[in-house]
Amino acid sequence: MGVPKFYRWISERYPCLSQVLKEHQIPEFDNLYLDMNGIIHQCSHPNDDDVHFRISEDKIFANIFHYLEVLFRIIKPRKVFFMAVDGVAPRAKMNQQRGRRFRSAKEAEEKIKKALEKGETLPTEARFDSNCITPGTEFMARLNEHLKYFVNMKISTDKSWQGITVYLSGHETPGEGEHKIMEFIRSEKAKPHHDPNTRHCLYGLDADLIMLGLTSHEAHFALLREEVRFGGKKAQRVCAPEETTFHLLHLSLMREYIDYEFSPVKDKISFEYDIERIIDDWILMGFLVGNDFIPHLPHLHINHDALPLLYRTYMAILPELGGYINENGHLNLERFEKYLTRLSDFDREHFSEVFVDLKWFESKVGNKYLNEAAGIAAEEARKNKQKKQKAQENSISLAALEKNEGEVTPKTTLEDEPEDDDLFETEFRQYKRTYYMTKMGVEVVSDAFLADQAECYVQAIQWILHYYYHGVQSWSWYYPYHYAPYLSDIHNISELKIKFELGKPFMPFEQLLAVLPAASKDLLPKCYQHLMTSQDSPIIEYYPPDFKTDLNGKQQEWEAVVLIPFIDEKRLLQAMESCNKGLKEEEKRRNTHSACLMYWYDKDAEFQYLSPWPEKFPAIERCHTRYKTIPLDAWHVEITHNKITKINKNALYFCGFPTLKHIKHKVKDFSLPTFQVYLLDYCVRAQMVENVASSVLGKRVFVNWPHLEEARVVAVSDGETKFYLEEPHGTQKLYMGNAVPPTKVAYVGDKEQSMWVKEVQGISEQYQRRKGIIIHETSVVVYAQLLTGNRYQLNQNGEVYLEKQWSKQVLPFVYQTVVKDIKAFDCRFSNIKTLDDLFPPGSIAFMLGSPYYGCMGEVQDSHDVISEGRIRVVFNIPCEPQLDTLIQNQHKYSVKYNPAYILASRLGVSGYLVSRFTGSIFIGRGSKKNPHGDHKANVGLNLKFNKKNEEVPGYTKKVGNEWMYSSAVEQLLAEYLERVPELFNYVAKNSQEDICYEDDIWPGEDENGAEKVQEIVAWLKAHPVSALSRSSCDLQILDAAIVEKIEEEIEKCKQRKSNKKVRVTVKPHLLYRPLEQQKGVVPDRDAEYRLFDRVVNVRENFSVPVGLRGTIIGIKGGNIFLMIIAV
Repeated sequence: MGVPKFYRWISERYPCLSQVLKEHQIPEFDNLYLDMNGIIHQCSHPNDDDVHFRISEDKIFANIFHYLEVLFRIIKPRKVFFMAVDGVAPRAKMNQQRGRRFRSAKEAEEKIKKALEKGETLPTEARFDSNCITPGTEFMARLNEHLKYFVNMKISTDKSWQGITVYLSGHETPGEGEHKIMEFIRSEKAKPHHDPNTRHCLYGLDADLIMLGLTSHEAHFALLREEVRFGGKKAQRVCAPEETTFHLLHLSLMREYIDYEFSPVKDKISFEYDIERIIDDWILMGFLVGNDFIPHLPHLHINHDALPLLYRTYMAILPELGGYINENGHLNLERFEKYLTRLSDFDREHFSEVFVDLKWFESKVGNKYLNEAAGIAAEEARKNKQKKQKAQENSISLAALEKNEGEVTPKTTLEDEPEDDDLFETEFRQYKRTYYMTKMGVEVVSDAFLADQAECYVQAIQWILHYYYHGVQSWSWYYPYHYAPYLSDIHNISELKIKFELGKPFMPFEQLLAVLPAASKDLLPKCYQHLMTSQDSPIIEYYPPDFKTDLNGKQQEWEAVVLIPFIDEKRLLQAMESCNKGLKEEEKRRNTHSACLMYWYDKDAEFQYLSPWPEKFPAIERCHTRYKTIPLDAWHVEITHNKITKINKNALYFCGFPTLKHIKHKVKDFSLPTFQVYLLDYCVRAQMVENVASSVLGKRVFVNWPHLEEARVVAVSDGETKFYLEEPHGTQKLYMGNAVPPTKVAYVGDKEQSMWVKEVQGISEQYQRRKGIIIHETSVVVYAQLLTGNRYQLNQNGEVYLEKQWSKQVLPFVYQTVVKDIKAFDCRFSNIKTLDDLFPPGSIAFMLGSPYYGCMGEVQDSHDVISEGRIRVVFNIPCEPQLDTLIQNQHKYSVKYNPAYILASRLGVSGYLVSRFTGSIFIGRGSKKNPHGDHKANVGLNLKFNKKNEEVPGYTKKVGNEWMYSSAVEQLLAEYLERVPELFNYVAKNSQEDICYEDDIWPGEDENGAEKVQEIVAWLKAHPVSALSRSSCDLQILDAAIVEKIEEEIEKCKQRKSNKKVRVTVKPHLLYRPLEQQKGVVPDRDAEYRLFDRVVNVRENFSVPVGLRGTIIGIKGGNIFLMIIAV
């Protein structure tokens, strides 16, 4: 579908929908599903624009493993982890796959050609062909074996994987990844004991996952995806998931927004208003703006307000329909036809704009075009006149429509129409006829042709609905045209009989031949390759070496229609038949379908699992995994059994799933591009500050509505008086029930009063700008600490309990957005009740006291001392590098930075040139007076970034507002100055110009400015400076030479190998045990971090092993951003 545009549109329309994922604020999920192909693409070719990029296959597999680990660790599913790789797709999807792969191969070829023309030297290794990410290729077969290995390894070695069921649906299991996931969800829902409060998280990059998630009608469903930035240049994707910003898109909130979107129709319909049915119709309308299976309707584009048009038309016609259009995946054709009839007004409205232009054109060049069109159309009108008079319904697509208070009145006779209307209709018919003749290549646009177009399109919509709601109903059906008909030509459909034959999926090699271009022939077995390249091949016309694309009203090249012929299934299979005997045994095994695999942990199972690539990945010596195969049809649910599960949504709030409930509000103006939510009870909440303080001070509340987060209130203020808790330092107690917190009252001074006003203004602006919520006037501000996690504590009776831990940071929240007294579901209960439970023998613990602070140890049998409240632990005391001397002498190894004027004096240039060339300098084509296009080349060194507040360590440093430069910059500028002195001279003389131009810098007739710029760009790209990493100017970071010295000390330490063990008995509060229930808890709240400090990782199942020690080489602000060198 118009995927990024759809995602952008709903993100802007419903601003609270998407939420940046922050650690400690992640909802708890039962099931995590991964649409794997996005991960595979991201980890194998992160930047297609870089023709120099090369990557080894083992690196790809390692990247994928790492990505999976990080996603699992972020979400931590409690019950199910489902990984789905695209298998053989339905025939309907193959047309789009074919177009994508042909375009991908052509674009890659063009980029390589351009690079060679520029004189760039490309690596000798073969480029990764992303088309190999298709079922049946050798790459996918190897990846599948490595994914099996990875699952076995994680279940056997990672405790967090051992309490769940893991599913791997590989490339050999037919079906698209996301649809295999939905098939599983439907089968789970159909079970009699399905929990309606199951919390689902689906990872994937495609916006149609929004549709799929909503078809489940599950109440707690969220989509996980990487951050998408709208506008500007396409940025290179970062492969490292730790550097990626993830977003959760909450379908639970989407359901509420859709309810509001269509609420105006509630009082206008005679049948029951059912939000589940409204959502079904909303999904149907989404399909009309384009998807992966059919082309978009003419001129109906998301970025041209197609969706508001669809919604307005739906609300106008729904009261007349007597029911909903999409009946749980079944298209009610009579209602759908009425909806399309009303929607077809759009065709005429769009053409009326064209018609006005034609009339103007006629006045300029004469009547030739209009008269020809009128003659052809009038002939057709005479032939159809009687037919139109007998059947008014059939005339809607070709007769003029008049709007009269929302009613559509078809005109009955041509004679009654005014001349202008007659001419308009004549032109309208010819306009559409031209579309069909030029786009579809037909010579005669007959009634039979239009009827076939209408039937094909409606059949396509029904197939798609089945696919999304019930699974594949036909493997062989596909839409047989590159273009869709006009809305006004889709009529007479209410009596259509739509049936599909299930058929069977292609075999993998059949799909490869159906979707791959000849440029990717090496991905096929050799016995088939000649079918793509030989002129004697019976199907050679399916593999054109060159082809056209048609934007067809779209703006981006990737949205263009790829005009290649559709594959004839029978001809394809016949051509392959004679080649099949040339398949090797290994190839025959690849050309099969197989079932999904279900894995689980079994401590009693133990065997060696051999590595699929022993040189790169070690064997699993003690594998504890069991598995079974799931038959291909095991999750098939009969169409009639796909029911909606009803739940009581008001009974319980599930933490992390945002909702607009709990605070009264209203959406007033639906015409705005962004939903504006207005709070209604802000006046009621404008209470006396002392009343607010008595109800919330020291209590638990929920803040940041609608993305509710638990918090502890520590102060309340109205800008004049402030009530706050008077507690000893470090106390974070909740005052439950009738307990009265120790409260102190103070009158606010002028400075604090001014701060209060600024806080209120900032919060109001944030709510309106980011959330589309108008919070109105604020009378009371609540100051609270957010929940960061839970920590085990010991009470006076020796019993262990979980205590909530609150952030040290106190944040302001306006009282009208604070929610209290709600019943929240939280299943982070604990079976740990005693010290024996908390510290069983063999468990890992870290020391928080002296003298072994930070050491990792193993808990021993403590039955003889536990009654005294002590735990016996054997600590490992590692050898530590001696860094004191290095710290004292660090100035000897630090990079020396100088201001611009010192470099300028040494180079014999001005300080302005030093500043300008170390940043960005743009050179345009042509001259300032006669520029050639908008293309600009950046020939600056790009060593400083003021807007992003970034510097390049070792080269530039920002001290206050002044930039400082190292000797490395001086050498670089000297080399640059020697290469292109004329560029420096021109910039010096034209300091007021933001953009320089080639012909102005090199004005001579024998000078080739474009060539000079290419040489500079090539030199800069080949220079090591282009690969330097940036860092924030706020980052305290040690210089590279000091880091090398630290590494040398660590190596010396490794050589000594003087680790020792000590056995001690410790009080429990001096021990920290990494446990899931304590997620988000800082082990030592009083710790402060400095450069050169030694630290240790106390988290299990993290990017680095638990117990790994390192040295801090960078800290960013108060967020304790650490860059660490490990031992």
